[in-house]
Amino acid sequence: MHIKEFRVVMPMTVAEYQVAQLFCVAEASKENTDSQEGIEILKNEPFQNNPQLGEDFSSGQYTYKIYHFASKVPAFVRYVLPNQSMSVHEEAWNAFPYCRTVLTNPTMGKSFKITIETMHLDDAGDTENAHRLPPELLSQRQVATIDIVNDTVDSKEYKQQEDPSLYHSEKTGRGPLAKNWRETSRPLMTCYKLVKAEFTWFGLQTRVETWIQNAEQRLFLQIHRKLFCTTDQWYGMTMEDIRRMEDEVKKELESRLKNREAIASS
Repeated sequence: MHIKEFRVVMPMTVAEYQVAQLFCVAEASKENTDSQEGIEILKNEPFQNNPQLGEDFSSGQYTYKIYHFASKVPAFVRYVLPNQSMSVHEEAWNAFPYCRTVLTNPTMGKSFKITIETMHLDDAGDTENAHRLPPELLSQRQVATIDIVNDTVDSKEYKQQEDPSLYHSEKTGRGPLAKNWRETSRPLMTCYKLVKAEFTWFGLQTRVETWIQNAEQRLFLQIHRKLFCTTDQWYGMTMEDIRRMEDEVKKELESRLKNREAIASS
Protein backbone atom coordinates (compact mmCIF):
# COMPACT_ATOMS: atom_id res chain seq x y z
CA MET A 1 0.00 0.00 0.00
CA HIS A 2 1.23 3.45 -0.99
CA ILE A 3 0.35 6.28 1.45
CA LYS A 4 0.68 9.93 0.50
CA GLU A 5 -0.71 13.11 2.05
CA PHE A 6 -1.41 16.04 -0.25
CA ARG A 7 -1.75 19.46 1.39
CA VAL A 8 -3.72 21.98 -0.67
CA VAL A 9 -3.73 25.51 0.75
CA MET A 10 -6.59 27.71 -0.47
CA PRO A 11 -7.33 31.48 -0.12
CA MET A 12 -10.72 31.09 1.58
CA THR A 13 -12.33 29.89 4.80
CA VAL A 14 -13.28 26.30 5.59
CA ALA A 15 -16.98 27.27 5.47
CA GLU A 16 -16.55 28.79 2.00
CA TYR A 17 -14.65 25.73 0.81
CA GLN A 18 -17.48 23.40 1.77
CA VAL A 19 -19.85 25.16 -0.65
CA ALA A 20 -17.18 25.64 -3.33
CA GLN A 21 -16.18 21.98 -3.38
CA LEU A 22 -19.75 20.69 -3.70
CA PHE A 23 -20.48 23.23 -6.43
CA CYS A 24 -17.43 22.19 -8.46
CA VAL A 25 -18.16 18.46 -8.06
CA ALA A 26 -21.67 18.99 -9.45
CA GLU A 27 -20.34 21.06 -12.36
CA ALA A 28 -17.63 18.49 -13.12
CA SER A 29 -20.22 15.71 -13.22
CA LYS A 30 -22.06 17.53 -16.01
CA GLU A 31 -18.88 18.35 -17.91
CA ASN A 32 -17.65 14.75 -17.83
CA THR A 33 -20.85 13.02 -18.90
CA ASP A 34 -21.50 12.71 -22.63
CA SER A 35 -22.68 10.16 -25.17
CA GLN A 36 -19.65 7.93 -24.60
CA GLU A 37 -18.69 8.14 -20.92
CA GLY A 38 -20.05 9.62 -17.74
CA ILE A 39 -21.08 9.50 -14.11
CA GLU A 40 -24.06 7.75 -12.55
CA ILE A 41 -25.26 9.14 -9.22
CA LEU A 42 -27.04 6.26 -7.51
CA LYS A 43 -27.40 7.74 -4.03
CA ASN A 44 -27.11 11.17 -2.45
CA GLU A 45 -28.63 11.06 1.02
CA PRO A 46 -27.92 11.85 4.69
CA PHE A 47 -26.25 9.22 6.86
CA GLN A 48 -25.96 8.82 10.60
CA ASN A 49 -23.93 6.78 13.06
CA ASN A 50 -21.21 5.41 10.80
CA PRO A 51 -18.77 3.83 13.30
CA GLN A 52 -15.93 3.77 10.74
CA LEU A 53 -15.71 7.57 10.82
CA GLY A 54 -15.34 7.93 14.59
CA GLU A 55 -17.60 9.68 17.07
CA ASP A 56 -16.72 13.21 15.90
CA PHE A 57 -17.73 12.62 12.25
CA SER A 58 -20.38 9.90 12.35
CA SER A 59 -23.11 11.85 10.48
CA GLY A 60 -23.26 13.70 7.18
CA GLN A 61 -24.05 13.17 3.48
CA TYR A 62 -23.50 9.83 1.70
CA THR A 63 -23.05 9.53 -2.07
CA TYR A 64 -22.63 6.47 -4.28
CA LYS A 65 -21.49 7.06 -7.86
CA ILE A 66 -20.24 4.96 -10.77
CA TYR A 67 -17.62 6.48 -13.08
CA HIS A 68 -17.49 5.15 -16.66
CA PHE A 69 -14.14 6.48 -17.92
CA ALA A 70 -12.35 3.75 -19.89
CA SER A 71 -10.42 6.30 -21.95
CA LYS A 72 -8.74 7.71 -18.84
CA VAL A 73 -7.39 4.40 -17.59
CA PRO A 74 -3.70 3.81 -18.45
CA ALA A 75 -2.98 1.52 -21.40
CA PHE A 76 -1.19 -1.10 -19.33
CA VAL A 77 -4.32 -1.52 -17.18
CA ARG A 78 -6.68 -1.64 -20.18
CA TYR A 79 -4.46 -4.42 -21.55
CA VAL A 80 -5.36 -6.77 -18.69
CA LEU A 81 -8.98 -5.68 -18.17
CA PRO A 82 -11.86 -5.64 -20.69
CA ASN A 83 -13.59 -2.32 -21.39
CA GLN A 84 -16.75 -3.36 -19.55
CA SER A 85 -14.65 -3.65 -16.39
CA MET A 86 -13.38 -0.07 -16.51
CA SER A 87 -16.03 1.45 -14.30
CA VAL A 88 -15.00 2.75 -10.89
CA HIS A 89 -17.44 2.74 -7.98
CA GLU A 90 -17.16 5.63 -5.52
CA GLU A 91 -18.65 5.72 -2.05
CA ALA A 92 -18.20 8.96 -0.12
CA TRP A 93 -19.12 9.96 3.41
CA ASN A 94 -19.04 13.74 3.75
CA ALA A 95 -19.00 14.57 7.46
CA PHE A 96 -17.45 17.97 6.87
CA PRO A 97 -14.83 19.06 7.87
CA TYR A 98 -13.87 15.38 7.52
CA CYS A 99 -14.61 13.37 4.35
CA ARG A 100 -13.88 9.77 3.43
CA THR A 101 -14.01 8.50 -0.17
CA VAL A 102 -13.50 4.88 -1.25
CA LEU A 103 -12.96 3.88 -4.91
CA THR A 104 -13.26 0.25 -6.01
CA ASN A 105 -13.71 -1.87 -9.13
CA PRO A 106 -16.13 -4.84 -8.96
CA THR A 107 -14.09 -6.94 -11.38
CA MET A 108 -10.88 -6.60 -9.37
CA GLY A 109 -12.50 -7.00 -5.96
CA LYS A 110 -10.02 -6.72 -3.09
CA SER A 111 -7.11 -6.28 -5.51
CA PHE A 112 -7.95 -2.60 -6.14
CA LYS A 113 -8.89 0.08 -3.64
CA ILE A 114 -8.22 3.80 -3.26
CA THR A 115 -9.14 5.48 0.00
CA ILE A 116 -9.03 9.28 0.27
CA GLU A 117 -9.49 10.85 3.68
CA THR A 118 -9.70 14.64 3.77
CA MET A 119 -9.51 16.95 6.75
CA HIS A 120 -10.23 20.65 6.22
CA LEU A 121 -8.59 23.06 8.66
CA ASP A 122 -8.34 26.84 8.98
CA ASP A 123 -4.54 26.94 8.79
CA ALA A 124 -1.69 27.48 6.32
CA GLY A 125 -0.80 23.82 5.77
CA ASP A 126 1.41 23.52 8.83
CA THR A 127 -0.50 20.91 10.87
CA GLU A 128 1.91 17.99 11.09
CA ASN A 129 -0.55 15.14 11.66
CA ALA A 130 -4.02 16.34 10.67
CA HIS A 131 -5.30 12.76 10.37
CA ARG A 132 -3.90 11.63 13.71
CA LEU A 133 -2.06 8.73 12.14
CA PRO A 134 -0.47 6.17 14.46
CA PRO A 135 3.36 5.95 14.40
CA GLU A 136 3.46 2.93 12.08
CA LEU A 137 1.45 4.72 9.35
CA LEU A 138 3.07 8.09 9.98
CA SER A 139 6.45 6.53 9.17
CA GLN A 140 5.12 5.31 5.79
CA ARG A 141 3.42 8.57 4.83
CA GLN A 142 4.88 10.86 2.19
CA VAL A 143 3.87 14.55 2.16
CA ALA A 144 3.43 16.73 -0.93
CA THR A 145 2.24 20.34 -0.91
CA ILE A 146 0.13 21.47 -3.87
CA ASP A 147 0.43 25.15 -4.84
CA ILE A 148 -2.44 26.28 -7.10
CA VAL A 149 -0.35 29.17 -8.49
CA ASN A 150 3.22 27.92 -8.76
CA ASP A 151 2.87 24.20 -9.54
CA THR A 152 3.37 23.28 -13.19
CA VAL A 153 0.28 22.46 -15.24
CA ASP A 154 0.64 20.30 -18.34
CA SER A 155 0.22 22.42 -21.47
CA LYS A 156 -2.55 20.09 -22.69
CA GLU A 157 -4.52 20.68 -19.49
CA TYR A 158 -3.89 24.41 -19.05
CA LYS A 159 -6.94 26.71 -19.26
CA GLN A 160 -6.51 30.45 -19.06
CA GLN A 161 -9.89 30.89 -17.38
CA GLU A 162 -8.72 28.54 -14.61
CA ASP A 163 -5.42 30.29 -13.88
CA PRO A 164 -5.38 31.80 -10.34
CA SER A 165 -2.55 34.14 -11.33
CA LEU A 166 -4.99 35.81 -13.79
CA TYR A 167 -8.36 35.49 -12.07
CA HIS A 168 -9.96 38.29 -10.03
CA SER A 169 -13.13 37.74 -8.00
CA GLU A 170 -15.50 40.69 -8.18
CA LYS A 171 -17.53 39.45 -5.21
CA THR A 172 -14.63 38.90 -2.80
CA GLY A 173 -11.85 41.07 -4.23
CA ARG A 174 -9.48 38.08 -4.16
CA GLY A 175 -6.94 37.53 -6.89
CA PRO A 176 -5.08 37.60 -9.10
CA LEU A 177 -2.77 35.57 -6.86
CA ALA A 178 0.92 36.49 -6.90
CA LYS A 179 3.74 33.97 -6.58
CA ASN A 180 3.98 34.69 -2.85
CA TRP A 181 0.22 34.51 -2.36
CA ARG A 182 0.45 32.23 0.67
CA GLU A 183 2.31 34.96 2.55
CA THR A 184 0.03 37.82 1.45
CA SER A 185 -3.46 36.30 1.12
CA ARG A 186 -5.99 36.06 3.91
CA PRO A 187 -8.02 34.06 4.78
CA LEU A 188 -6.28 30.69 4.30
CA MET A 189 -7.42 27.11 4.81
CA THR A 190 -5.92 23.72 3.97
CA CYS A 191 -7.27 20.44 2.60
CA TYR A 192 -5.24 17.56 4.02
CA LYS A 193 -5.86 14.69 1.59
CA LEU A 194 -4.53 11.31 2.73
CA VAL A 195 -4.48 8.90 -0.22
CA LYS A 196 -4.01 5.17 0.30
CA ALA A 197 -3.59 3.29 -2.98
CA GLU A 198 -3.80 -0.50 -3.09
CA PHE A 199 -3.31 -2.51 -6.28
CA THR A 200 -2.22 -6.09 -5.63
CA TRP A 201 -1.93 -7.63 -9.08
CA PHE A 202 1.42 -9.33 -9.54
CA GLY A 203 3.78 -7.47 -11.84
CA LEU A 204 1.76 -4.23 -11.90
CA GLN A 205 1.45 -3.20 -8.25
CA THR A 206 4.24 -0.63 -7.95
CA ARG A 207 3.60 0.83 -11.39
CA VAL A 208 -0.14 1.25 -10.90
CA GLU A 209 0.08 2.56 -7.33
CA THR A 210 2.60 5.19 -8.49
CA TRP A 211 0.35 6.10 -11.43
CA ILE A 212 -2.62 6.47 -9.06
CA GLN A 213 -0.77 8.85 -6.75
CA ASN A 214 0.53 10.94 -9.67
CA ALA A 215 -2.95 11.06 -11.20
CA GLU A 216 -4.48 12.15 -7.90
CA GLN A 217 -1.89 14.94 -7.55
CA ARG A 218 -2.69 16.29 -11.04
CA LEU A 219 -6.41 16.02 -10.34
CA PHE A 220 -6.16 17.86 -7.01
CA LEU A 221 -4.18 20.66 -8.68
CA GLN A 222 -6.68 21.04 -11.53
CA ILE A 223 -9.74 20.91 -9.29
CA HIS A 224 -8.47 23.49 -6.84
CA ARG A 225 -7.29 25.91 -9.51
CA LYS A 226 -10.79 25.74 -10.97
CA LEU A 227 -12.40 25.98 -7.55
CA PHE A 228 -10.73 29.33 -6.88
CA CYS A 229 -11.40 30.62 -10.40
CA THR A 230 -15.14 29.97 -10.08
CA THR A 231 -15.44 31.96 -6.84
CA ASP A 232 -18.03 34.37 -8.22
CA GLN A 233 -20.23 31.45 -9.29
CA TRP A 234 -20.47 29.74 -5.89
CA TYR A 235 -19.79 32.58 -3.44
CA GLY A 236 -22.94 33.38 -1.46
CA MET A 237 -24.66 30.05 -2.18
CA THR A 238 -26.23 28.23 0.78
CA MET A 239 -26.26 24.49 1.44
CA GLU A 240 -29.93 24.50 0.42
CA ASP A 241 -28.87 25.99 -2.94
CA ILE A 242 -26.23 23.26 -3.31
CA ARG A 243 -28.69 20.42 -2.58
CA ARG A 244 -31.13 21.80 -5.17
CA MET A 245 -28.29 22.02 -7.68
CA GLU A 246 -27.25 18.42 -6.94
CA ASP A 247 -30.82 17.20 -7.51
CA GLU A 248 -30.96 19.00 -10.85
CA VAL A 249 -27.58 17.58 -11.91
CA LYS A 250 -28.65 14.05 -10.95
CA LYS A 251 -31.76 14.33 -13.14
CA GLU A 252 -29.76 15.74 -16.05
CA LEU A 253 -27.15 12.95 -15.83
CA GLU A 254 -29.85 10.29 -15.69
CA SER A 255 -31.37 11.76 -18.85
CA ARG A 256 -28.02 11.78 -20.66
CA LEU A 257 -27.25 8.19 -19.66
CA LYS A 258 -30.68 7.01 -20.84
CA ASN A 259 -30.10 8.66 -24.21
CA ARG A 260 -26.71 6.95 -24.43
CA GLU A 261 -28.26 3.55 -23.72
CA ALA A 262 -30.98 4.18 -26.30
CA ILE A 263 -28.39 5.05 -28.95
CA ALA A 264 -26.30 1.99 -28.08
CA SER A 265 -29.29 -0.36 -28.42
CA SER A 266 -30.57 1.13 -31.69
